[in-house]
Amino acid sequence: MRGTLVAVLMSLLPLGAAAQTYQAVNLLNVVPLGGADFEVIEARGEGARGIWCAAADFAEKTLGAGTTAELFIKRGRGASVSGVGRSGVTFTLDSASLPVSAFKSYSVSVDRPGQSLPLGHAIQFCRDYIIEPNDF
Repeated sequence: MRGTLVAVLMSLLPLGAAAQTYQAVNLLNVVPLGGADFEVIEARGEGARGIWCAAADFAEKTLGAGTTAELFIKRGRGASVSGVGRSGVTFTLDSASLPVSAFKSYSVSVDRPGQSLPLGHAIQFCRDYIIEPNDF
């Protein structure tokens, strides 16, 4: 029974995605899509700040982007491009690949393609998930 469940779950992932998936500091999964593109998979009701955190964590630790790099939403919140039955947000570090013009906003959302944040700003949202020893 357990083997069947694992086989069914694996069939829902795109070929090779299970081995490539990165788990961000806030436990959201990030799937590389090739080049500078990647998808943050929504989970546990995580909001925009958590999704931006996961994107920044992946870009910094896996892609080697610095804090001055700019993160862009390439495809807003919606059906996942990397797996059936999930929701996600596609990000990129390459503004030239955006389907629309890039823009900055005072509010943080994950719905509009082209919205950007500096990685250094987005990584600050990860502080919500890090418990320092002095916090006890």
